[in-house]
Amino acid sequence: MEAIIISGMPAVGKTTVSRIVGRELELRVLGGGDVLKEMAVEEGYSPGGDDWWDTEEGMKFLQERKKSATFDKEVDERLLAKAKKGGVVITSYTLPWLSEFGAKVWLSGSVASRARRMARRDHSEVGKCREVLRVRDVENRKLYKKLYDVDFGKDLAPFDLVVDTDSIDEDKVASVVMRYVRSRARG
Repeated sequence: MEAIIISGMPAVGKTTVSRIVGRELELRVLGGGDVLKEMAVEEGYSPGGDDWWDTEEGMKFLQERKKSATFDKEVDERLLAKAKKGGVVITSYTLPWLSEFGAKVWLSGSVASRARRMARRDHSEVGKCREVLRVRDVENRKLYKKLYDVDFGKDLAPFDLVVDTDSIDEDKVASVVMRYVRSRARG
């Protein structure tokens, strides 16, 4: 099966949907964080668990990453190689614009619904999450414009499927994605 590449703004449900799709289709699920952990191991770090990024060691690695754009580009190159091989679900902000391979899915969602999702996930206040998303959305747009001249969140031309997540839960979003991927595989 070809790669399935899922993108979208922060807190839109990419990881949750990818895990459901991966489980149902028996595909490996990868994201930029997984590749960053591979790179951390190569640099002598010992990443473990989803919360490793919040540890002193994880934060040190991320600070080193911020000093160089080559980290982001290397992550994308490694994800691109995995997409080319297929048989994987990949979450990535930028890969849909870089890859000629795979079914590319954009998950859309309003700031309000993303803030509610983030608040549930992180056990935080919706208002605080709205502010975090506002900052992350602006930073992501600037970064990907600078790195790849991508109008992140606005240019949806690379996508084969766009799913609005505001009014349906993650299971229904995953069902829509799987139905599309299966129909694409049938030709």
